[in-house]
Amino acid sequence: MQSFEIDKTDLQRIKVALESDDAELQRVLKEYHPSEIALLFEKLPQEAKEKIINILPIEVASEVISEMDEEHRPGELLINLHPDKRSEIVEELDYDDATDIISQLDEDEQQEILEDLDQEDADSIRALLKYDEDTAGGIMNSEIIKVNLNFDKKEALDEIIRQSEEMEEFYTVYVVDDSNTLIGILSLKDVVKARINAKVKDIVNTDFVFVKAELDQEEVAKLISQYNLTTIPVVDDHMKLLGRITVDDIIDVMEQENTEDILKISGVSEDEELSGNWQDAVKSRLPWLIINLGTAYLAASIIRHFDATVAQLPILAAYMTIIAGMGGNSATQALAVTVRRISLSDLTDSQAYNTVFKEFLVGLINGAANGLIVFFIALFYDANIMLGLVLFLAMTGNLIVAGLTGASIPLILKRVGIDPAVASSIIITTFTDCAGFLLPLWFATHLLLHTHVK
Repeated sequence: MQSFEIDKTDLQRIKVALESDDAELQRVLKEYHPSEIALLFEKLPQEAKEKIINILPIEVASEVISEMDEEHRPGELLINLHPDKRSEIVEELDYDDATDIISQLDEDEQQEILEDLDQEDADSIRALLKYDEDTAGGIMNSEIIKVNLNFDKKEALDEIIRQSEEMEEFYTVYVVDDSNTLIGILSLKDVVKARINAKVKDIVNTDFVFVKAELDQEEVAKLISQYNLTTIPVVDDHMKLLGRITVDDIIDVMEQENTEDILKISGVSEDEELSGNWQDAVKSRLPWLIINLGTAYLAASIIRHFDATVAQLPILAAYMTIIAGMGGNSATQALAVTVRRISLSDLTDSQAYNTVFKEFLVGLINGAANGLIVFFIALFYDANIMLGLVLFLAMTGNLIVAGLTGASIPLILKRVGIDPAVASSIIITTFTDCAGFLLPLWFATHLLLHTHVK
């Protein structure tokens, strides 16, 4: 199945169907998967979304809303529906999906929805709402299949069948004692293959991976990836079973975390929505640009300090921008690799040292290679071997600075408890800009001008 992309033809079909009768709209909508309808919603006005949701079967409507991106406000769409329709949709959703959507609303709107729900559903969603959204508790689903440690095979199968009637799919059966303490896990295959008189306690796997409810969602993703799991149980501090996190939840987490890292490295707040308005964009970006302006003045002050050198060698002005720009690009490469390594695992001291040393070598080799290129350019166009030497040394030096700072700054920030993706870019740009101006000017002053004076 190919991925679906919105085009004008699809939008036009939906718009024409919206203006037609309900039967025609239903016929057209049947041709689209719920996830495709969710994508189409990105281009439709609120009234059209509400009309479509109201005409869809509950099972499809709930899936459409659960597939909508958070930035397109599925919560607002939900709260505007008739209370009966709204309650049916929420009760059809998995608890984790319902919690994610309801959490986007104001507290009074949350209560309005929860008061109309079945008591069990409302209590389950309220329990999930108390967890931070970026923790294991915030992304878990409290709908689970669990059996008692003392059940025999028949009792276990009967209980699995009974509980699975309320669930779309499940991967693992959890084994608990009489106090709901998690003892281990079972696969359905284990239960089916067990001898007829087997007890659950004889076939349970007690060597399993679990997470606490307060664990950061990124750490949960690492564990699921590391152990190749399809699901992982969530427990409290006393090993009481709270819920489960499935691999599809983790895919969403990884996409969210990667987006945040990209935005942070670019100096954009994670709070800015990718399709947000210009006011939000200005609010999230302007502070970083002001900080960057301050660091730019620091780099400019270096040029002012060497204004005599620039006056005597104006050709340096052109080359300095090249050297500074190359340093910035090289530092960004080192930064991206290092931040990614940090996000995948906590680096030991030796691994951190090896990372910095590797980037030092890369900067040295890349700097020397690019330095030779500018050396020969200066020799060919300017017929000045000393200018070429100055540019070679400056380029090599700045790319070494870029490699060292690109690797070490995020590691230092991580060590002191600061998110390395947030502040690294500004700090590293300051180093490479300052070095990109200082090195050619300093070398030119001491190798070119002093030579001429002598």
